Amino acid sequence: MHSGMTALDRLAQLGTGVASRRLSSYDRTGGNRDYWPVRAGETVVLGEMQGAGIVKHIWMTTTEEQHNLRGLVLRMYWDGETTPSVLCPLGDFFGLGHGRANYWESLPLQASHLGMNSWFSMPYADGATITLTNEAERDSFIYFYIDYQETTRIADDLGRFHACWRRELVVAKDAETGPNAGGVVQRLNKTGEHNYVVLDARGKGHYVGCVLHLDTNRPKWWGEGDDMIFIDDEPWPPRLHGTGTEDYFCGAWNYNHLKRTHCTPYYGYSFKGNGDYTGKHSQYRFHIEDPVYFERALTFSIEHGHANDMRGDWSSSAYWYQIGRSQPLPDVGRFEDRVPFSHGGFENLDGLDRRPLSEP
Repeated sequence: MHSGMTALDRLAQLGTGVASRRLSSYDRTGGNRDYWPVRAGETVVLGEMQGAGIVKHIWMTTTEEQHNLRGLVLRMYWDGETTPSVLCPLGDFFGLGHGRANYWESLPLQASHLGMNSWFSMPYADGATITLTNEAERDSFIYFYIDYQETTRIADDLGRFHACWRRELVVAKDAETGPNAGGVVQRLNKTGEHNYVVLDARGKGHYVGCVLHLDTNRPKWWGEGDDMIFIDDEPWPPRLHGTGTEDYFCGAWNYNHLKRTHCTPYYGYSFKGNGDYTGKHSQYRFHIEDPVYFERALTFSIEHGHANDMRGDWSSSAYWYQIGRSQPLPDVGRFEDRVPFSHGGFENLDGLDRRPLSEP
C-alpha cells in the first residue's frame, strides 16, 4: 500500500487489502442536523480508528465569529501516544491565520471561505485518535469528514504526520554592525539567535512546509528577514540559509509591492493587508518536491525584518513527518492569548488592542 502517491498515472492501480472508511458529523437520525455541538470547555472525539491505516482527507467547517477559529483546538494522536503529534488552533491548521475566513489553495491545504480541507497523508500502525477542544467561553459547533483507509499493515519507513502552532509578539533586537558583502556598514546577524522560530523538532524526519502570518503597525517592508534551517544542530551559518522572507516563500520584490495575492500548489501570498505594509499578511511554502531531511534535529527560523529589526505579531503553523519524538509539541496557550489583534487600516474587525504592535 502506498501512503500518498497522487500522480494521475497511479489512479488505475487496484488496491489489495485496503478498505475505504469515513467518519463524519452526519445526523444519525436521518435528519439534517449534520453538525456536532462543541460546548465551551468540552473536548469532542471526532474519530477513533483501530489497527493500521492512513488518513487521506479531512474537511471541516464552523463559524469565524467570536474568534472561534482560534478558540477550537485540533489534536491528533498516532499509535497510542499520550501527547499529540498535531496541536493547532483549528483555523491555523488549515492555513487560516488571523482568525478569519479566506479563499486560498495549495496542494496539501485549501480553504474556500470556511470550507477547510487537508490532503496530507497521515499514516498510523496501531490506531489513531482525533479530538477537538473548545477553549473559548462560548459554545460552538463543527461539521466534519475524516476520510481514511484501513489496511492490515503500513510500511515500516513511514514517518508520522506532525503539525504545531506558534505565536510571538516579536520586537526589534539590538545587533552588531559592520560592513556587508558590498562594504556598506549595516546591522549584522551572525547567529540567528533572535529569529522567529517556526519549527524546532527532535528525532528523525523531514520538514514539509509552513504557513506564516504577521500583523504590524509599522509602514515598512517586513520581508527582508533571511530564512535559516539548521539541520542536526549545525552552527551558523546553516547549510540552508536564504536571502529574504518573500524569497523563501518563492515571491520577489515585496510580492510586487503587495499589489495582489497569489496561490500556487507549493507557495503563495494568501492574505493581503494594507498597501503600506501595515496590517495582516499571510504566506505559505510547501516542500512537497523538496522535503528537508534531518537525522536527529531541525530548527527552522526566520528573521523578523533584516537582522530582526521589526516589531509585530507573528504566528505560524509548521508541518513535518518524523519518528522518535520524545518531547511534547509547543503549547498553544490560553484562548485569550490566541485572540488576534483588531484589524487596522481600512479593516474594521474586533480583536486585541493594536497598541502593543507599535514601536515603544
